Amino acid sequence: MTAQTYDEGYTDTEDDPSLHHPTSSSFSGKNVDLPFGLNSVEDTEELAYQLLASLPRSRLATIQRRLAPLLQFDVVGSLPAEVSLLIFSNLPFPTLLSCSLVSRRWNSLANDQTLWKNLCFARGWQWRQPPRMPAFGDIHSQHMESWDDSDDEGMGDSDEETEEDEMPTSPLQDVEAAKAELTLMHAELDSGFSSMSISRPPLFNVSSTSSSTSSTAPGPSSSNHRASIYPYHQFSTHKPQHPASSKSPYGTHSSARHSAPSILSSTNSTSYLKPNYKLLYLTHIKLQKRILTSSFRLTALQTRGTPTNSHTSTIYCLQLYTYPTTGVQVLFTGSRDKTVREWNLSTGAVERVIEGGHRSSVLSICVHNGYLASAGSDNRVAVWDLEKNKLIKIIQDHDDSVLCVRFDDERLVSCSKDRTVRTYSFPDLEPQFVLGAHRAAVNAVSISSSLIVSGSGDRSIRLWDAKTGKLLRTFPEHHGRGIASIDFSPPYILSGSSDKHLRLFDITSRQGWSTSPPTQDDESSQSSPLPLSFPFGLSPFQPIPGTSTSPGSSLVLGSTYDGNFASPFAVVSSPGSRREPILCQTCGSSSVVPLRSGGASRQGDNRSENNAHSDLVRSVAFGEDFVLSGSYDSSIKVWDRKTGALVADLTGGHTGRIFCIGFDCTKIVSCSEDQRICIWDFAHGIDTSFLQL
Repeated sequence: MTAQTYDEGYTDTEDDPSLHHPTSSSFSGKNVDLPFGLNSVEDTEELAYQLLASLPRSRLATIQRRLAPLLQFDVVGSLPAEVSLLIFSNLPFPTLLSCSLVSRRWNSLANDQTLWKNLCFARGWQWRQPPRMPAFGDIHSQHMESWDDSDDEGMGDSDEETEEDEMPTSPLQDVEAAKAELTLMHAELDSGFSSMSISRPPLFNVSSTSSSTSSTAPGPSSSNHRASIYPYHQFSTHKPQHPASSKSPYGTHSSARHSAPSILSSTNSTSYLKPNYKLLYLTHIKLQKRILTSSFRLTALQTRGTPTNSHTSTIYCLQLYTYPTTGVQVLFTGSRDKTVREWNLSTGAVERVIEGGHRSSVLSICVHNGYLASAGSDNRVAVWDLEKNKLIKIIQDHDDSVLCVRFDDERLVSCSKDRTVRTYSFPDLEPQFVLGAHRAAVNAVSISSSLIVSGSGDRSIRLWDAKTGKLLRTFPEHHGRGIASIDFSPPYILSGSSDKHLRLFDITSRQGWSTSPPTQDDESSQSSPLPLSFPFGLSPFQPIPGTSTSPGSSLVLGSTYDGNFASPFAVVSSPGSRREPILCQTCGSSSVVPLRSGGASRQGDNRSENNAHSDLVRSVAFGEDFVLSGSYDSSIKVWDRKTGALVADLTGGHTGRIFCIGFDCTKIVSCSEDQRICIWDFAHGIDTSFLQL
């Protein structure tokens, strides 16, 4: 018979001294030694009280201060690490930073990578291993040159014009170091300028058609690497550390074009950084702070004639693209010179010239998953395989200039001055539908997995089922004039118009904002919810709250559409005459302004129209927290996505009409009729090599 092993976790003895002995205590985990002659804790307590009662009050206060630390008990720190982390996982990042100052235990919990990883994933921020890239070259300045004025071929006529013509670091060792880190972090976030160090390792008339013309053309030609020449001028709300000494408005510097080097000089070429999600999160927060404070460095990737193999005419379109296999980000641009060029953003050199697909201006491009589609004023859509450097197909089904092209993994969509939208299967590019309900040129399209949105010069936006070609909804008179640009991020639609304004709305909840005041055609009444059952499974988003967008401003309640589809929208307004607050029945806010019949505001109501563009809004783009717009007034504006408040107004980069903008979390890229490609870099001095662009 084998001997039984003693089980320390169980006892069948009824008389356990540790449970009943009067002189033991489990409060602090230690045995209490009683003074000689005292038989219980109660007796000791009574003796202590009598001794304290005999002391003067001044001495009692001293003893109270000495006893206070003995009475403190860290409940969270005493819990198992898994339970403590679960509690900390419900805290926002500013609270986590404050918790790291409480104690060493809390510092260790607050800096746990799983907490910061979850915060990053909730925002869609991913860590990537930095690519190995060459050192940046020197930068030399060039003077801006004039250009010949030209029409914007990428914009179709509006209905009015048509009628006229034709009816961090490793875990901190003590609290003092944590305080220093938090103080530095707050200073950097407040300034929006300082750089962040990196530690290692520690985004109807519908008919089927079968006619498409395909042809072949020479493949894209590659150009040799060249040292880039792009001047820059730093615009910031803060004083730069190294001001330019050049007499040119774009000072001469010898530094990197944008951001910090992708790999620090001390990093071994074969080593990789261990993911530091706290660093990743705080870097994104710092970049957002720089956008809010307009702290950027402006550089020109191309000026007229430089570099030598740059575009030779007006640049109409651009797109940032990251190769999925290498993680390297490049820029594609399309021009009136009939070519598409691929730019190396690290060196500023033209990597590749794609030509032979168009006989006239390239008006729109779209790059996705290794393919590039371009649309031109020659009525063509050309599709290229970037990996094989091969032209796959040329489609020539439109009867007029193709103004916009977009595609995803399932379909390609194009729109034209011929007032139609055409869809094709992808990648075999077989014709599917011809969507012909618009009454004027279709200037822009945007797509999702199952929906197509088109904007036209007839002032309407139309929503289509991409799988069946059915017209789902028409939003007539969406703007006061023709619609020039749209972007679609279900369920939100963002549009820009020749009426100089932007409009964002949610097609499920009918909530949104506009930079334009309500017109006399708007109705102040609200309608029932949208009865349409959309083909995508999206729950209605929360209405945009009627909170203040800027000091002294409020949200004005109006209506976006006519009686066919009326819905409230918000318009930023500034203090004017005395207003009577009312309660919004949609969102419950009292920060609204009563409107008179027809949506007109009180006389003397001074709206902040100075925030709006002063000319046609040619390009719009969605971001996670911001939306962007580029205009013929040569400015780029950044707006708060939720409220429509103006966040930043970027000027000085272009002297001509802006045709297209693109952006990621570190920079904004723009092109104009002045033949300049400008990069507004918000990541200067920050290592962003681990950000997923």
